[in-house]
Amino acid sequence: MRSISTQTLRTVVVILIVIGILLLALGGYLRPIMGAVMDPFVAAQRWLSSRFTAVYDFFTLPRDVTDLLKRNIELENEVARLQSQVIQQQEQLSEAQVLYSLLGFARSRPENTYVAASVIGRDPSPFLHYIIIDHGSDDNIRHGMPVVTQQGLVGRIDAVAASAARVQLITDPGSIVNVRMQSLEKEAQLIGSITGDLSLEMVPQDVELNPGEILLTSGLGGNYPIDVLAGQVVSVRRKESDLFQTASVQPIVDFSVLRAVLVITNFRSINITPLEPAIGP
Repeated sequence: MRSISTQTLRTVVVILIVIGILLLALGGYLRPIMGAVMDPFVAAQRWLSSRFTAVYDFFTLPRDVTDLLKRNIELENEVARLQSQVIQQQEQLSEAQVLYSLLGFARSRPENTYVAASVIGRDPSPFLHYIIIDHGSDDNIRHGMPVVTQQGLVGRIDAVAASAARVQLITDPGSIVNVRMQSLEKEAQLIGSITGDLSLEMVPQDVELNPGEILLTSGLGGNYPIDVLAGQVVSVRRKESDLFQTASVQPIVDFSVLRAVLVITNFRSINITPLEPAIGP
């Protein structure tokens, strides 16, 4: 009987202690004690976790880096391929725009027949100004035919092969183009030079020539058709002691970026030789 009472008392005491601990815990009184007890376990867990992560990265990171490097190379190759496609498409678009402009020029002058040609080379000599085009005698290209673009006058065919031709630019030192001043209705000569500069010569002193004057082919001499844009006056040099005044001229066509031209195939240049007086008996 006594043993039962003692056991019951122990049970009641344990229950009271448990209830007391729960009440203290719920009231927050045991938080410092729990923190002091759990901190070592938490620190140990963090240490084990960091060491496990380090070991895992040690064995897996090289493989991941290799995969990333491989993927990076693949992406760089893909970017290079796409950039190449963009450049090709831009080139095709630019060529299409040039051809469309040339077609518009040809339609604006239906009295002429044309052959479109691409510029495939330039004369390497610094003293000559020629370009090479990819059409020749097989395409009915002949010596002396005028060459133009949608902007204006380029030059004339100087030499012909079966599938190519050489064009003498109007900036060549051997080039002389008879022109007229648009607003003044006066004729003069547009002459090239070794440096590639254009000058307007044989302008009478009484002509009021000013910068900005537009120059068109006059048709005199039989080398070029009439009314093709050739250049614009930049500056005028006038000396009272000279018989004629001269001027610096900016060509209408930018020859440094010339990529395609039109050859006027139905124009035949005329070789005008000076007439010699007949000698009588």
